Amino acid sequence: MAKITPISGFPEWLPEQRIVEQSVLDGLRRRFELYGFASVETRAVEPLERLLAKGETDQEIYVLRRLHAQDADGDAGLGLHFDLTVPLARYVEQFRGQLAHPFKRYQIQKVWRGERPQTGRYREFYQADLDVVDQDDLSLHFDAEMARLLVESVGAMPVPPLVLGINNRKILQGVYEALGIEDLAGTLRIVDKLDKVGETGVRTMLVEAGLAESVADTCLALGRIRSTDGSFAGAVHTLGLRGDLLDRGLSELTFVMDSLADLPRGTVVANLSIARGLDYYTGTVYEGQLVGLEALGAVCSGGRYDDLVGGGGKLKLPGVGVSIGVTRMLGKLLGGGLLTASRKVPTCVLVTLPSEETRGAARAVADALRARGIAAETFHEPARFGKQIKYAQRRGIPFVWFPPESGGGGAHEVKDIRGGEQIVADPATWTPPTVDLRPSIAPRD
Repeated sequence: MAKITPISGFPEWLPEQRIVEQSVLDGLRRRFELYGFASVETRAVEPLERLLAKGETDQEIYVLRRLHAQDADGDAGLGLHFDLTVPLARYVEQFRGQLAHPFKRYQIQKVWRGERPQTGRYREFYQADLDVVDQDDLSLHFDAEMARLLVESVGAMPVPPLVLGINNRKILQGVYEALGIEDLAGTLRIVDKLDKVGETGVRTMLVEAGLAESVADTCLALGRIRSTDGSFAGAVHTLGLRGDLLDRGLSELTFVMDSLADLPRGTVVANLSIARGLDYYTGTVYEGQLVGLEALGAVCSGGRYDDLVGGGGKLKLPGVGVSIGVTRMLGKLLGGGLLTASRKVPTCVLVTLPSEETRGAARAVADALRARGIAAETFHEPARFGKQIKYAQRRGIPFVWFPPESGGGGAHEVKDIRGGEQIVADPATWTPPTVDLRPSIAPRD
């Protein structure tokens, strides 16, 4: 039989790693719902014309095709979604008559991208998205709320601290217009590669795209501006450029930064190098990195899109959204052994089975514990207690329960096999310490 090898870019976790992933996803769900976001799930596929409509994504899309289809009908015209924003736009258009606005949704789902796998980049991975879509106008307060929720959500995860960079596309486009650049979208996509190829690489690409060297240098000077307060506006003005679009962008970014001034200093940074390569962003844009893991790149990102959701006719449905790359973060932390669960299984208590005659009593103990939310399992066969305890140790189960060996009267006892303490206990009332009720997640020492 041929040796089974992993498929690059499609991660699969061991049970204890899956516990970490599920804990993170559950924590995100709770946080999102605290802010009034409702959960949706969209289909895995979208028509190719929708997937190809915005941005440079054609090389990333997995196309759906039946194995034995004839040439005439082999291509169904469908592709797996590469993000959750394009599916959301379709979803809002399709169900707009049934949705209350502003529509606040979160979506935690897998996406697929046909890119070259490397550290932090996968072909199949979880994203956790938040979006708000409204009719006609969308309050800028939601742009600030998105940033706040990103900081809180990632901050509650067992990962290094997040630094969230914020920019506004209107600032970039306003500067480019003032410089006389005609291909705004193309220039934005080049500037978006700063993290990948650096200033020298971006400068070369801008000049090759037809920009004068002085214009390219101004684009790079703009990208160097950083501040943790509103001082970025003055730095932009020193470039000597003016324009209505630029002024609107500076005003919007100032509002967002001022709204987040109560967060710990340095958590949120106005970073005027952030461009976001997808064409549908029209205002605020976000990118977040983990302290100490900056080489991983952005682990969360997003922005405002005023034109992505068509709505039909003259109806305007502007939105703002962010995405957290759950697998991107966990792949680095789990793969490097930097994050671990306290045990390999959810089980808190193993109920021993002294003999076949006591199976009913053992099951009754497990049922009593489960009824009170304590995860319990019974050993599968009668065996020496030593063997059953070793089973619990291998799986990381902290407590072993000993029913009366006769199956009738007598005392029940439970043992903490980590320290050896054994006490008399009642299945109807005994409760483990809160820290042991479910597996805990923590960085590895």
